[in-house]
Amino acid sequence: MANHHRSNSLPPSTHSFLSKLLLFLTILPLALATLAFVLQWRGGSVSDPTTATSRWAPRGSRREVFPGMETSSSLLPNYHHSSNCINLGRSSSPSFPYYRDWKFGFEDSLKPKICITTSTSAGLAQILPWMFYHKVIGVTTFYLFVEGHAASPNVSGVLESIPGVKVIYRTKELEEQQAKSRIWNETWLSSFFYKPCNYELFVKQSLNMENAIFMARDAGMDWIIHLDTDELIYPAGASEYSLRQLLRDLPSDVDLVVFPNYESSVERDDIKDPFGEVSMFKKNYDHLPKETYFGLYREATRGNPNYFLTYGNGKEAARVQNELRPNGAHRWHNYMKTPNEIKLDNAAVLHYTYAKFSDLTSRRDRCGCKPTQEDVKRCFMLEFDRAAFIIASTATEEELLHWYREHVVWGDKDLRLKLLRKGILTRIYTPMAIIQALRESGVFSSVIANAPATLSRDKFMSSINSSNSSRDVPSVSFSSRKIGGEGENKASARKLLKIEAMAAEVAAVPPLSPPVWTDNDRSRIVERVAGGNSSI
Repeated sequence: MANHHRSNSLPPSTHSFLSKLLLFLTILPLALATLAFVLQWRGGSVSDPTTATSRWAPRGSRREVFPGMETSSSLLPNYHHSSNCINLGRSSSPSFPYYRDWKFGFEDSLKPKICITTSTSAGLAQILPWMFYHKVIGVTTFYLFVEGHAASPNVSGVLESIPGVKVIYRTKELEEQQAKSRIWNETWLSSFFYKPCNYELFVKQSLNMENAIFMARDAGMDWIIHLDTDELIYPAGASEYSLRQLLRDLPSDVDLVVFPNYESSVERDDIKDPFGEVSMFKKNYDHLPKETYFGLYREATRGNPNYFLTYGNGKEAARVQNELRPNGAHRWHNYMKTPNEIKLDNAAVLHYTYAKFSDLTSRRDRCGCKPTQEDVKRCFMLEFDRAAFIIASTATEEELLHWYREHVVWGDKDLRLKLLRKGILTRIYTPMAIIQALRESGVFSSVIANAPATLSRDKFMSSINSSNSSRDVPSVSFSSRKIGGEGENKASARKLLKIEAMAAEVAAVPPLSPPVWTDNDRSRIVERVAGGNSSI
């Protein structure tokens, strides 16, 4: 036994070697872990792709990070458009920034292709949330006819840098082209000519829509929508929250799609960001039972001239095809046929009208009409706009705020709850959530930071080079659109022009108020209630 034990024992030198090896293997990972911690804590040579500049980059080169891992704080040194960044938000968490030069490679395969055209003088704080929200729901292309603040270098430079966005400036060249357009030489829009303020804007929008049709057709667009930058498409009724899905599911013989509008119903007088703060809307007549609409009409109007403060006839999407033409800012038509038009039962346009107290004074400052009952009729088409202009032009700030609270703000909680229960008012949160997510992800701040610091307008003429089908029509001076003098003479001469009588010469559809409560409606509702109808 003793001999056997001695034969299996190890020499002392071997024991020493194994002990040292075990000690080394124990200490090594601890040392490496400690070293890594120290280097990371000191910001050393362990390269973090979200925060560190590549050590292989040439000295003085631009800092690069992995796409999708940049933080908003890294954008701040290049944030050169600070005056246009109000309410666009910043985030310190990793975000998915919007890069101007990214080519996603899938837009060509998406069907249908949808474009939006607008005429705007707004700033980035309004345009960017509006635009990227519609990108989320399937719009790929935007034709922006810009004036005022929207045409300034700090704003238009950012807009021009965004893929899928065409910026068109109101230059002398554009005005001369539109003065030769088919619209300006026909009669369906003529009742809106030679009038200021809203009428002039309505004509300008229609002319811009005509240009947008040619650009959309050249770009291979399938659908075109005219939308203001205070309006969001709400694609309810689709199998997914997608305007593309909604339009793709339509029969192929549908030419026009009406989106009834819902009107914002603000609950405070200090709203600064309507898209992010307003969730309550008044439903359109088309989406309500007639008994509910007329039965609660007076409570819903709250002493205002109409059920809605402004228009109530919605907006329309048009299939891009030959002989398509605008029919005013709210509708489209076709020169060669009566288009097949449908109205959607669930989807809507969310209209954020008078959502901010400052909207009262901004409308006043844009129009040079006199604040009299007679003069406002030639400036504004809708009664509430006329009343708002007069009060904004004649009242003190305190009086104006009181008027705003009484006529616009829904301060009566009991009335709100009643109309919410009856379905007149509704809560819609999805657009707010989408825009808030875009803001927190750093999309808006990123696109501003990555835009060129200077603006080039060299591309302008190419954006309006698409010729109208009636270029051979004699030129009409654009100055003739002003009221009085030579303009009125040319208006008289227009009546002498020989114009073909076509069924397609349908008069332009103006912004219209919803149906008005009448004595007949009252009698009909009373009869239904007396007959046992308790749905009101």
